[in-house]
Amino acid sequence: MRVIITGGTGLIGRALSTNLASDGHEIIVLSRSPESAKGLPAGVRAERWDGRTANGWSHLAEGVDAIVNLAGANISGEGFFPSRWTDERKRLIRETRLNAARAVVEAVEQARQKPRVVIQASGIGVYGPRGDDAIAEEGAMGHDFLARFAGQEWEPSTAPVEAMGVRRAIIRTGVVLSSTKGALRPMLLQFRLFAGGPIGSGKQWMSWIHLKDEAAAIRFLIENQSATGPFNLAAPHPVTNAQFARALGRVMGRPSFVPIPGFALKAAFGEVADLLLTGQRSVPQRLLDLGFHFRFPELEGALRDTLA
Repeated sequence: MRVIITGGTGLIGRALSTNLASDGHEIIVLSRSPESAKGLPAGVRAERWDGRTANGWSHLAEGVDAIVNLAGANISGEGFFPSRWTDERKRLIRETRLNAARAVVEAVEQARQKPRVVIQASGIGVYGPRGDDAIAEEGAMGHDFLARFAGQEWEPSTAPVEAMGVRRAIIRTGVVLSSTKGALRPMLLQFRLFAGGPIGSGKQWMSWIHLKDEAAAIRFLIENQSATGPFNLAAPHPVTNAQFARALGRVMGRPSFVPIPGFALKAAFGEVADLLLTGQRSVPQRLLDLGFHFRFPELEGALRDTLA
């Protein structure tokens, strides 16, 4: 296969590139600075784009097997700790994603031989805070900032390709387990300092997925011709935050009873703290129905592999 990945130098993009390239597939990563895209797997090449248009790369979409659109500023920020959702930060989150989507649609429009599939990124935050409800893909959308943006703008942003005869699948990703980036990294520091524990009440649900399963699921959706519409990319056994903390403590050999007060997080990080204090109990029903096999369905095994 030949696959184009926007946002391919990020955590998920690199994992997907590694997965595909290991079997000899041709991977093209779009980057604003291809010369600085270091550490890409063998068989993966970086091509320049401006993040807004198809200028300079649209020819690459000709007859490509898939375009995977992962581009956009990190929802929680680029630093070790979350960044506040200021008006400027929200604007950046929206614009980077919608600009990338317009570029993908433009490239598909210009291709005489259309790509076989477009994979559009999203997140389980589209459901909003839902308490203990188990949420499959037909679940209702939420009403907070992230849910409204994901459901009303981000997910539909590449929908025009469907009218061009291109299959489209939407990946609603949960908390991706990685020791180097993402939500797990600051938790690891807390536990190493013997200060780990639940966040807020600890009752909020965490829908998580091992990075290897994330990449494998995206590849599965690329290759499965019947995969269209939204898919929850989360392991089949979500846990509460308190359960997550206890499992991480066992794996790291550290205590897990020092709570982080919710009011302190709200004071420090504002609205973005809701990502940690609320959650979704999402289930990957449509992936399971199509026959996808999770390599890491249980949290403790996934954490042990992640931290190995």
